[in-house]
Amino acid sequence: MNWKAWLKAAGVRAIKTIAQTAIATIGTAAALGQVDWMFVLSASVLAGLLSLLTSVAGLPEVDNGASPLDGKHVKDESVDDYKD
Repeated sequence: MNWKAWLKAAGVRAIKTIAQTAIATIGTAAALGQVDWMFVLSASVLAGLLSLLTSVAGLPEVDNGASPLDGKHVKDESVDDYKD
């Protein structure tokens, strides 16, 4: 398992998830007339954490979707978009 590639891919996914959640929460709250910034922050951070935990099951961008915890070390360079 290429841990550096996995961390990078999982981090990118988590940041995108945080941004999407913040935008959706702000948009919904604005439509209701008041934005609760603590709610936006907490919902976004929770979404990012859940994204990281979900990534433990495996990411298609890294090692053919292998989980970092499964102990398999199958490497296919053609699929690893996050290699350095």
